[in-house]
Amino acid sequence: MSTVTSTEYDGPLGPILLTFIDDALVRLDVAHDGIDLARAEISQRLGVVPEPDAAVGEPLCAQLDEYFAGERRTFDVGLDWRLVRGFTRAALEATRDIPYGEVASYGEVALMADAPRAARAVGTACASSPFSIVVPVHRVVRADGSIGEYGGHPEVKEYLLDLESRVVLGERLQATG
Repeated sequence: MSTVTSTEYDGPLGPILLTFIDDALVRLDVAHDGIDLARAEISQRLGVVPEPDAAVGEPLCAQLDEYFAGERRTFDVGLDWRLVRGFTRAALEATRDIPYGEVASYGEVALMADAPRAARAVGTACASSPFSIVVPVHRVVRADGSIGEYGGHPEVKEYLLDLESRVVLGERLQATG
């Protein structure tokens, strides 16, 4: 029998609910509407109320701290894909190949996922990602370079892209300086 737990992470984007099945992340939810609503939503999706457990989330919380401090580029956490269906997984896996500090268009990600005509489906996949931040869907932009809606919170996407751009720019300046 699986153990479903959750912990809260308080970061620069506001409260984030991290939900795990055993030791694998099943959902990272930037809780714009509050932790209680995020917890109720994941409870409904999984059919069980996650038990609070800070210990299971400690490694990911530490990695999120490092990411927001500009010290981490990728995440080392197991992912539980049970909330992801069909093409969505291929699209989300493809976004993991977009380098830190760079972006790719929805069409480019469709190509990376071996579905060249599926740019709109990539947009849907990114919007429904249960692994925001950890799986970098924020690096996927419109063909014209504009950032898009990001689940109705473009300010979050802008924050993440700006963070990564500042880190990369700082590294380049340090290398040339």
